[in-house]
Amino acid sequence: MSGPIFMEAERVTFHPVEEDDLAFLQSIINHPDVREGLAATRPINMEDEREWFESLGEDGVQFLLRVDGERVGTISFRDVSGEWGTAELAYFFHPDHWGNGYATEAVRRMVEYGFDERRFEKIWARVFAFNDASMRVLEKAGFEHEGTLRGQAFARGRRVDMERYGVLAAER
Repeated sequence: MSGPIFMEAERVTFHPVEEDDLAFLQSIINHPDVREGLAATRPINMEDEREWFESLGEDGVQFLLRVDGERVGTISFRDVSGEWGTAELAYFFHPDHWGNGYATEAVRRMVEYGFDERRFEKIWARVFAFNDASMRVLEKAGFEHEGTLRGQAFARGRRVDMERYGVLAAER
């Protein structure tokens, strides 16, 4: 069972990731629809997932997300810079839970947590140019498009643009 509830949004609860969450997280990151949006190009086995789990807490914060007790996805801050007061936001959900507003709700709450409790000055995110749904989530959560990194990544068998979004604490 995931760790205790750390914080809540309207429907989504945020939990520390525990070892028994690893099979769920492994299944998401290996799901063809999810891994395409993450540019995950190699299969992740349980040993890989455990290694990732053991590195948690070294740089950032990671939550397992639940709705009505059911695991739905994950959200994190990574590349945290205490010197600059910035963090990258990353998230993904199981496709069975896409389109329910959970991502927008989770991102809004995570941003609130980042500004109010972690004292970040800026939170940023990046998304493939073809991922319209994720761009909408970020925009609904108050992020602004900051720029396009042309040909930055390789996904769907070709070079693709990466879109950069950000929100400043002063803009809330």
